[in-house]
Amino acid sequence: MFHFVRAIIGIVAIFASVTCFGAARGYLLGPGDSVKISVYQNPDMTIETRVSEVGSVTFPLLGPVEIGGLTPAQAEIRIAALLKSGGFVPRAQVTVLVTLFRSRQVSVLGQVNHPGRYAIEEPTVRLTDVLAIAGGIATTGAETVTVIRGGEGSEQRMEVDLLGLFDGSNQAKNIELGNGDTVFVPRIPVYYIYGEVQRPGAYRLEKKMTVMQAVSLASGLTPRGSEKGLRIERRGTTGGVKSMNASMQDIVVQDDVIYIKESLF
Repeated sequence: MFHFVRAIIGIVAIFASVTCFGAARGYLLGPGDSVKISVYQNPDMTIETRVSEVGSVTFPLLGPVEIGGLTPAQAEIRIAALLKSGGFVPRAQVTVLVTLFRSRQVSVLGQVNHPGRYAIEEPTVRLTDVLAIAGGIATTGAETVTVIRGGEGSEQRMEVDLLGLFDGSNQAKNIELGNGDTVFVPRIPVYYIYGEVQRPGAYRLEKKMTVMQAVSLASGLTPRGSEKGLRIERRGTTGGVKSMNASMQDIVVQDDVIYIKESLF
């Protein structure tokens, strides 16, 4: 099931890059963004500049113009109106293009195909959108991700089950992300199995997996293997390792080490 979810997010990633330009028209300008502003048939008014910390740009003849919080289309209307009211260009046709998105960014870290910082180029963007922009979840990625928001002293963490987002049971957690948020995709949980199994090694741990299922993934017991005398080495909350007897019906937890003994007969 999770492989299907990963595939869907990967397909969305392809469309995310195609729709970038259209999304930019709904983007809200803010401090740090770089813009190119031009006026039709007035090439001397073309400028490339950065939106200041107070949300303004300095434009020829007009001086500081506040465009922070506006979309590019709204900024075009404001600048054109100022040029007209000032008597500079009566029928101004203004174009505002965002050349560098900086004011609203989200970090995507961990087991994704392209980790990094990404600009929020749409008026709203949700968790699945950002995962798609980052190229989707890598094959080593877990099915639960962590969203971190807020600064020191007010940091909030939310665990989101991606499977729930796609089966309709957890849609409310496909949350809208904002500037400064971080999405972390951890590595898949694994267990280890060795001894008298056909293929000892590390394997992906599924939810509520039993020892019997764990042995099955390792291709079953060898002819010398025994279901009796199973041992599990399990790390405790304090960091220590506890050795315990186990049965085929016991539940396996993350990082368990299962040892299959040799039959005495």
